[in-house]
Amino acid sequence: MGLIFDAFWRAVAYCLHPRVVALSFLPLVLMVALSFGLGYFFWESAVAGVSAWLTDNELLSLALNWLDKVGAGGLRAVLGPLIILFLATPVIVVLSLLLVGWLMTPAMVTLVSGRRFPSLEKHKGASWWGSLWWSLVSTVMALLALMASLPLWLIPPLIMVLPPLIWGWLTYRVFTFDALAEHATVDERKLLFARHRHQFLLLGVASGYLGALPSVLWASGAMFIAMAPLLIPLAIWLYTLIFAFSSLWFTHLALTVLERLRAQDQRPKPGYAAAQAAVRVRAGTIADSDAVTDVPAGGAATTPALPPPAGDKRL
Repeated sequence: MGLIFDAFWRAVAYCLHPRVVALSFLPLVLMVALSFGLGYFFWESAVAGVSAWLTDNELLSLALNWLDKVGAGGLRAVLGPLIILFLATPVIVVLSLLLVGWLMTPAMVTLVSGRRFPSLEKHKGASWWGSLWWSLVSTVMALLALMASLPLWLIPPLIMVLPPLIWGWLTYRVFTFDALAEHATVDERKLLFARHRHQFLLLGVASGYLGALPSVLWASGAMFIAMAPLLIPLAIWLYTLIFAFSSLWFTHLALTVLERLRAQDQRPKPGYAAAQAAVRVRAGTIADSDAVTDVPAGGAATTPALPPPAGDKRL
């Protein structure tokens, strides 16, 4: 948990970096252009289609008539647009996450590694296309899980649990891979995924709950519909900032555990120096009397730590 909290406050500090703030506007511009473009061409037809479906459905029609009788008929006008926004929210979240991963994460990994880990070697264990493929496959799996869990959202407690868990799993998959793509080898990445799976998943779930915060804007109902030109860009920018923070959080943690992994691999292995000395004794390189130099209280002889032969990289 210490590593998680350390990475958390560092990610918060890095979010204030001018480069990160400037980068956050690039996904925002693309998402706003896409949203308003789709809205310009398809909004009216989509609202008309949903309204017709609500009217044709007998059960929903009875519910709407009941709302008219109790004086809440105004909800009929905003129900169609709210359903469309509700259905569009997962698409906005996924696209925001992917755009942050593709457009911001590589630059933020470079920023973090240059400032905190300048000596960490880059082994380039994954290409940009590999990262793209990994993100797309993970996104398809998350969307399938999201659609399969939709009936369970009718149970009040589960709607507060299932979506953040699915978004958290997707965030963990995408940002962990992207954070390690430049520096880790394939074997190192697989090892870190397995060894620190629970830590990365915890970060993902926390990011999933943070990513649900902009959805509060959808709950403003008619006011949101009236102020959509202002609130939609604001919500998209909040998604972008939250995922940028999550990417930095994953990057700090991932590069820290990668650095520790390589430091552990470079430590002398137990008994390695003694084995090397024994080999040299048998080869006649050093005298047997020089190989055994110290006898501790237990009576076991020890050998001096000799440098490994040329080309050995274990030390």
